[in-house]
Amino acid sequence: MTDVRFVVNPISGGKDKSRVIAAIERCLDPVLYRPEILFTQKAGDATRMAREAASPLVVAVGGDGTVSEVARGLLGSDKTLGVIPCGSGDGLALHLGVSRNPDKAVQVLNEGFRTRMDVARMNGNYFFCTAGLGLDASVSLDFASSESRGLANYITLAWRDWQRHPEDQYTIQTENESWSGPAVFVTVANANQWGNRARIAPMASLQDGLLDVIVVRPFSTMEIPDLATRLMTGRAQSSRRYLHFSASRVHITRTRPGAAHCDGDPFEAGTEFELEVLPAALKVMLPRSRMEKI
Repeated sequence: MTDVRFVVNPISGGKDKSRVIAAIERCLDPVLYRPEILFTQKAGDATRMAREAASPLVVAVGGDGTVSEVARGLLGSDKTLGVIPCGSGDGLALHLGVSRNPDKAVQVLNEGFRTRMDVARMNGNYFFCTAGLGLDASVSLDFASSESRGLANYITLAWRDWQRHPEDQYTIQTENESWSGPAVFVTVANANQWGNRARIAPMASLQDGLLDVIVVRPFSTMEIPDLATRLMTGRAQSSRRYLHFSASRVHITRTRPGAAHCDGDPFEAGTEFELEVLPAALKVMLPRSRMEKI
């Protein structure tokens, strides 16, 4: 029997976690696992709980922010990250193929399939799904300070920020390419999406040792429905506003300081960014169906 620590963020996604706790108690195989359930109270608790865990498997119960905190606590160890997604976006879990249905997510733990995934870093800040500059970072900053959660509120904030957010000038340099020009936002992707299946980088792999840098050049309000459709159907790269670069190390500069984010966790930042990928740096649990496809 293996010990497993569940790190639960009770407020992630604005969702009650009683259904998730019930699923753990009902569906977790008692022959395989002896569970321990801990609840976070403040930022940083999840990282500490993961780092201090004696169990070889630590499961993040929450959204991308909780997953990121737990994952940071596991780096440098041989512990495995599990995920029961119940946040606003759940980008990494959805890339991994982990269901938002708690019963099905617990079943992934029972199946016990493990692999290694890449980890990324921006100016020393780790991220596991995406990092961003520009409009999406500004929306993340507003979303973090909002009292409401969920996709509807995120869309409302995105529309408001779009109407007032100025484009910026960026320069992107990789080992093999260089580009300069205006952009609404720049996303650096380890996983393929922001969350909610909005696949900003449908080509991204968690095991290729590369970062996918997405530049979305200025577009008009009339183009938003088309861009949104391409985003949600995995065809974002077919837009003429879309540029893609792939590299293991990336240097980005912009003309003005402003918002940035790592896995949706926003902060005010300057104008220079160094990004790199750390291949196979984290052990993760995933469904059998995704073993060859991440």
